[in-house]
Amino acid sequence: MCGICGEIYWDGQMASETKLVPMLAELEKRGPDDGGTWVQNHVGLGHRRLSIIDLSDGGHQPMLDDEISLVFNGCIYNYEALRNELIEFGHEFRSHSDTEVILKAYRQWGMECVTRFEGMFAFAIWDDHQHQLLLARDRFGIKPLYYAPVEGGVRFASNTQALLASGGINTDIDPVGLHHQFTLHAVVPAPHTILKGIRKLEPGHWMIVNPDGQMYKKSYWHLEAKRPTAESAPKTEEEWIDTIHESLKQAVHKRLTAADVPVGVLLSGGLDSSLIVALLAEAGVEDIRTFSIGFEDVPEEKGSEFEYSDLVVDQYQTKHQKYLIPNETVLPRLTEAVDAMAEPMFGQDAVAFYLLSEKVSEEVKVVMSGQGADEVFAGYFWYPMMAKAAESLKDASRPVDAFAPYYFDRSHEEWLEMIEEEYHVYDVTRELVNDRLSEEGADSYLDQVLRLDTTTLIVDDPVKRVDNMTMAWGLEARVPFLDHHLVELAMSAPTDLKLKDFKYILKKIARGIVPDEVIDRPKGYFPMPALKYVRGPFYEMMKSVLTSPQAKARGIFKPAYIQKLLEQPEADESFTAIKGSKLWHAALLELWLQRHVDPYVR
Repeated sequence: MCGICGEIYWDGQMASETKLVPMLAELEKRGPDDGGTWVQNHVGLGHRRLSIIDLSDGGHQPMLDDEISLVFNGCIYNYEALRNELIEFGHEFRSHSDTEVILKAYRQWGMECVTRFEGMFAFAIWDDHQHQLLLARDRFGIKPLYYAPVEGGVRFASNTQALLASGGINTDIDPVGLHHQFTLHAVVPAPHTILKGIRKLEPGHWMIVNPDGQMYKKSYWHLEAKRPTAESAPKTEEEWIDTIHESLKQAVHKRLTAADVPVGVLLSGGLDSSLIVALLAEAGVEDIRTFSIGFEDVPEEKGSEFEYSDLVVDQYQTKHQKYLIPNETVLPRLTEAVDAMAEPMFGQDAVAFYLLSEKVSEEVKVVMSGQGADEVFAGYFWYPMMAKAAESLKDASRPVDAFAPYYFDRSHEEWLEMIEEEYHVYDVTRELVNDRLSEEGADSYLDQVLRLDTTTLIVDDPVKRVDNMTMAWGLEARVPFLDHHLVELAMSAPTDLKLKDFKYILKKIARGIVPDEVIDRPKGYFPMPALKYVRGPFYEMMKSVLTSPQAKARGIFKPAYIQKLLEQPEADESFTAIKGSKLWHAALLELWLQRHVDPYVR
């Protein structure tokens, strides 16, 4: 919905618009409708607004309420219910925005207010009475929040571009982030990023920054993946399907009604987005607006999934627009998509989301998307493989041993072979994943894996990818499959129900309201022929980036490893366990560093 930024100093420096203005310039695309700053002594806040709720000036930010100042990015879907509750407590409102609800909720409940919010959010509050800066991020990290320690203080922003533009940021490569980057296909779990000088607040956390520089973090939400014990809990398969169906309907409805502008759907042709359309129709919504993108066919495969999305459009008579993008136009737009990335992302469909968002933003300001369904409802081929491996290994190994072979992009030994010695670290990714898979509160190995994926891995892929690519065009994406009530319910469902078939629960819900051809189709991924095959102009671009003077001077990769990939770009060993191109991984990181970091290195 917006972009936020700010700074606080504790060494006597004064905050100023001088630092806020360049940050806001890097956030303008996230919030093209309005902007504002607030500066008081050693604290400054900045905001760029995308007007979704209360389109009047009453929603202007930074929003002030006596000694409390707020900047907010996101949407609180239950804001009207909270507003009514707060009015009963005696609070008075001057606007109809969810922003003001956060202000009053903080007055009423302090930082524990975050436990009452349903939605996606990242916000910062300056409490002049307590002399504290308070930062918070939603349970799944749908909305980003980065921070950077600087001389005598700290700055924060919705993207890394804003922090880099503010100056004085340490742009050295973080070896831990580098290890995560090339092991978890560009997922760098918070608080790390690829840069030493920039950190990100963990999902489901809030943080206090005191005037003396002390920082304190607290987790306010932990996802359990255990079978319910309550007498009222579902017991039969039919009861589970019906209960989850109802919860999903509510999740979709909340994301439809919390807006004063039309809401569309990104319709890929897959089960997840098709089910969103069906549930909207089931709720009586008319004139549903849907959008699809496709690319030209190539001899090896089709470049679009229009044959499936068209079936949904025909069944529900949606107001549909589809965009066919010539393959030769994709590569020239690649750098634009990279420029929109707050962190380097390996998913090639980021470019597709970027191009689709450009078109959709001309029609609506808000869309719903199906991200999260695969992770919450076990939709990937590696889940049953991991569960089977865990059963065979039993107590003879650590939990990560059944996970790594089916997910890690490369072994630690290959990572050492790839990366120059100055960046070498021990196998930090394996340790992190093992620790996360060993946490209490999960009944089975599959429960542990799905919880890790949902709370940690998808934050950076695909959730961050969707946020960055849509917000690059002032388009807000809402993800009903990551409604926290729905996720908590799905995580408590029996393991055998999740493993009956890929996304078995969703398929049962969809049967009869989504065309069978969509439900029973093989799982597909965003077709991107121009970037899928490591050959032709795409190969030449990657070779040019990796052999450039900048890449050689940076010295992240060992030349022999890169040369081997360049000589055999489509050999089996040049692809990861989940079929990612290792050459693309290296090229994308180097291209991102050239576009984002090099302009600020003196």
